Amino acid sequence: MTVEKLQNAYYVTSDMERAVGFYRDALGLDLMFQDGEKWTQFKAGGVNFAMASDDEAPDGAVGATVVFEVDDIATMSAAIEAAGGEIFGTRDMGDHGKTLTFRDPDGNLVQLYQRAS
Repeated sequence: MTVEKLQNAYYVTSDMERAVGFYRDALGLDLMFQDGEKWTQFKAGGVNFAMASDDEAPDGAVGATVVFEVDDIATMSAAIEAAGGEIFGTRDMGDHGKTLTFRDPDGNLVQLYQRAS
């Protein structure tokens, strides 16, 4: 039961085209892929940075959300609850894997990501 790495950090945007233009053109981030208006992922050095639509992001997501990659979401979920975190649920993304969304004891929205096996 460990965090393998910081998998991603993302912002929620109401205007994907504007956001992509800004981060690509003003900051020079390398565009990795874009899923229409739902999700856009950039490479920022050795870390992923992304933009999510309101529909793609979990309810209540504002500001930045960090995503930690783990090997076992179920085990981590129990540890999060035991330590005072508030679990909101999981999302199965098929071939992409699954996520777990929770708030830490300070109320920060965080996600865990487990790759599909």
